[in-house]
Amino acid sequence: MKWVLLVLRIKRRKGCEMMQVLCPWCGVRDEDEFTYGGPAHITRPTSGGDAPQQDVSDEKWASYLYEKDNVKGIARERWVHVHGCGQWFNLARDTVSHKIHCVYKMGEPCPVLTPEGDPKNRND
Repeated sequence: MKWVLLVLRIKRRKGCEMMQVLCPWCGVRDEDEFTYGGPAHITRPTSGGDAPQQDVSDEKWASYLYEKDNVKGIARERWVHVHGCGQWFNLARDTVSHKIHCVYKMGEPCPVLTPEGDPKNRND
């Protein structure tokens, strides 16, 4: 599997800085073509077994919906290319510098990152 590393590029447009995001299907595009979709790799709560999700407690649903980690550093996020192909994908982004460390498609395993935030070679 090949991981994609995208070093953040900033572009000036109308006096503001714009992040460049790599869409796995369309290539590099301006950030205003994308919409943030929340943290990646969260699992909907279940009450266990084959029970329907209506059996999940209000506390578990409230925690799932509203209690999010406010990560300072590298966060794994879901994004959608709204003004493009419409595909969802994940990326690992530093929330302080906005550097995008890697982009990977939905359903692919989360890449292992080095302490610097770069994708680790699977053979290491």
